[in-house]
Amino acid sequence: MKVLVLGGGGREHALAEALGQSARCDEVLVAPGNDGMRDVARVVPVPLHDLEGLVDLARRERVDLTVAGSEEPLVRGVWDAFDLAGLRLFGPSAAAAELEGSKVFAKEFMRRHGIPTAGFEVVADFDRACAALAHCAYPLVIKADGLAAGKGVHIVHSRPEAEASLRAMLVDRRYGDAGARVLLEEALRGPELSVFAISDGYSYRLLGAAQDHKRAYDGDRGPNTGGMGAYSPVPLLDAPLLQQIHQRILGPTLAGLVDEGIPYRGFLYAGLMLTAEGPSLLEYNCRLGDPEAQVLLPRVRSDVLQLVHEAERGDVNAAELEIDPQFAVGVVVASQGYPEAPQIGREIRGLDAARATGARVYAAGMRERNGVLTTSGGRVCTVVALGANVATARTRAYAGIDAIAIEGAFHRRDIAMQGLEAASWPSRA
Repeated sequence: MKVLVLGGGGREHALAEALGQSARCDEVLVAPGNDGMRDVARVVPVPLHDLEGLVDLARRERVDLTVAGSEEPLVRGVWDAFDLAGLRLFGPSAAAAELEGSKVFAKEFMRRHGIPTAGFEVVADFDRACAALAHCAYPLVIKADGLAAGKGVHIVHSRPEAEASLRAMLVDRRYGDAGARVLLEEALRGPELSVFAISDGYSYRLLGAAQDHKRAYDGDRGPNTGGMGAYSPVPLLDAPLLQQIHQRILGPTLAGLVDEGIPYRGFLYAGLMLTAEGPSLLEYNCRLGDPEAQVLLPRVRSDVLQLVHEAERGDVNAAELEIDPQFAVGVVVASQGYPEAPQIGREIRGLDAARATGARVYAAGMRERNGVLTTSGGRVCTVVALGANVATARTRAYAGIDAIAIEGAFHRRDIAMQGLEAASWPSRA
């Protein structure tokens, strides 16, 4: 099979690697990709917003199966475009991808199907939004409705902060049309984790769970980012909790989509808060996470291409799925100035030395100039290592990190510390 992966970051590098390891795979293409992933794929610079160009690429290259890594083309309707052209693509339709494309749609869907989630109110007018603040408690979560590159969620602690966020979204249109409607959402308390499933539309298999680290700096300080690191599995996720997640969240989600006539075929990401009352759903994503994919996929021992292929054909249970019990820790290396103003064009050194430690390096913001790899975005790469426990995996990941040299680049030193401290968390029914 010839496979095309849609996206250009570390998640897509990990996907291309995993798919390419199948004995059934002849070649992997990635669009638009980045120059750091040429070790596992042929990079074709077709932008994700060009659905017609992606269809033409798949047809021209006689691609057997396309796998969507990024949410952008899914929300735009890339599955629908490929289906119309008679081409096979693994990922949800535009209607099903609204679970991520519209936070209002997702929250109203949760309410319709009795899926536990935080209380919320939808507002689209600044004055009415400010009036609604009179009955809100703080901290308060304010979310732009549409896709905002991971930056459309504000946690505010006072009314002046809330009004400033609402003005930025509804009046100044900081996030464009994505902020035309806004959610005012109750802030839940407890540890967070994300679970990942692969679905054929009617059945699903669990790929695992991970914990991401969103803030830029150690101790969960600094601005929100696309993710500074992750680890998997999550020690807190025991059998009783997992059963609740199946019964209260994943099962009702996929059944609800079938009931509404939009069966979901693809990767499904459920972001959860583990409250004192049990797991509560924060958000859906219609694809694997980044950097969570980088710690999930290396733990899949079975043939990932076969798993995806069978799910796309409509029978996810026809494929074997074996998960490595080892822990995986991934640490993101970010450009100086990330996330506000990342510096690009800085030389990247030490990637081979990092791999020589036994770590894997998944490229994100990399571009080759005159034979030299340089930074081309905020998150440069994710360095991932496996180990029998969290401590061993952390040590190996940071050994790989320490081999990489990029002027001004930074990373967090406390990735997966929550995993080490899991025994101190309270047990939950």
